[in-house]
Amino acid sequence: MTTVEDRKALVQEVLEAYPDKAKKSRSKHLNVTEEGASDCGVKSNKKSVPGVMTTRGCAYAGAKGVVWGPVKDMIHISHGPVGCGYYSWSGRRNYYIGTTGVDTFGTMQFTSDFQERDIVFGGDKKLDKLIDELEELFPLSKGTTIESECPVGLIGDDIEAVARKQAKKTGKPVVPVRCEGFRGVSQSLGHHIANDTVRDWVLPKADEYRQTPEGFEPGAYDVNIIGDYNIGGDAWPSRMLLEAIGLRVICQFSGDGTFNEVVMTPLAKLNLIHCYRSMNYICRFMEEKYQIPWIEYNFFGPTQIAKSLRKIAAQFDETIQAKAEEVIASFQPRMDAIVEKYRTRLEGKQVMMMVGGLRPRHVIPAFEDLGMKVIGTGYEFGHGDDYKRTADYVDEGTVIYDDVSGFEFEELAKQMKPDLIAAGIKEKYVFQKMALPFRQMHSWDYSGPYHGYEGFEVFARDMDMAINNPTWSLVNAPWQTV
Repeated sequence: MTTVEDRKALVQEVLEAYPDKAKKSRSKHLNVTEEGASDCGVKSNKKSVPGVMTTRGCAYAGAKGVVWGPVKDMIHISHGPVGCGYYSWSGRRNYYIGTTGVDTFGTMQFTSDFQERDIVFGGDKKLDKLIDELEELFPLSKGTTIESECPVGLIGDDIEAVARKQAKKTGKPVVPVRCEGFRGVSQSLGHHIANDTVRDWVLPKADEYRQTPEGFEPGAYDVNIIGDYNIGGDAWPSRMLLEAIGLRVICQFSGDGTFNEVVMTPLAKLNLIHCYRSMNYICRFMEEKYQIPWIEYNFFGPTQIAKSLRKIAAQFDETIQAKAEEVIASFQPRMDAIVEKYRTRLEGKQVMMMVGGLRPRHVIPAFEDLGMKVIGTGYEFGHGDDYKRTADYVDEGTVIYDDVSGFEFEELAKQMKPDLIAAGIKEKYVFQKMALPFRQMHSWDYSGPYHGYEGFEVFARDMDMAINNPTWSLVNAPWQTV
């Protein structure tokens, strides 16, 4: 039986490969959980060690790729060289309903395509002209966001001035998002910057709606879904569940969401936040300014779905609470059948995770519902409060790693011998070549949804297909005898 001491010894063994300075730095970011600990005991949100490969994104990725990009009826301009914009093009599978190129633009890519002359002379005029052209080409767009790339911060383009000019000219919102990639230590600052632009450039318009907008009838059960990006359609089963218990979702920010929904967020009675890391900032602001409470929920796996539905319903009256129990009971036979089908195939299988956002903790109960055990988990760009929340999900002896390097992750996997790795696209092919079953947990490996009761059925099927695929018998893992 593996003990906490065994795992700690393993961590130290992995660290021994580093020079003293790097070893000292990285030792603060690796730990093993112990019973009764209030957090995971790792440092986070610090600069990565130069020369040590990191999987963190940049501020531009956090602002454009996560927060603003999925708002479907706006045009999101990548202001800078074409490379960053191309990399962010349709990468996260943020599903949406609409006619692409007419009233929705989520899978389209718009860039100011900086050339050398733009670096020398500035890109303000080019940006101004670009917005004119976009207004002519796509008159049904509801506005524009400008996500600045690294060179823009270095040469000093005044994207705020262009935004004000164009907003006045077009009569539509133009939101400047100063999210140059070099800002901060990871994409997390990009989330914060994007949240702040909602606070500064959108919610002032929302203040006009403090008087009931035309055609809108406020209700006692109005809620917002915050921080669900509808990857693989995740937000849809979540919304269906909330509406099934009697709530009305007036905003999805930002998966399958519209600009008008963002404007209307202050009219809700409760903010329901799924990805705490990317959206807690705006929820805290709305709580302070509009007195709208917020709670984090988890719709991965039947255990947490039931727990979250009850927690949400407790914020309302007995009518909602009774409906929540009815919904939970109505899905229980289906969940029991899924667990019975897959648990015999997955019982006792061990998992190592390394993802971003909320997944390193939220997905753990879904694995446990199938009889699986998470033996290692960590965040790409987590903060201390993420790891405190993670402590409620993990068992004693779980290895925790923050901003794990490729070397650390591979060495830990070789020694811990998991049955499944759940991480990102950068790790996928490395571990598959090591003959380790793998699921890409940023965009669900082109599957999904994984949220809600419907999502759990897809999740269980995918984990079974990954682990029990007969092709793994054709190759050997590094620790297996050839």
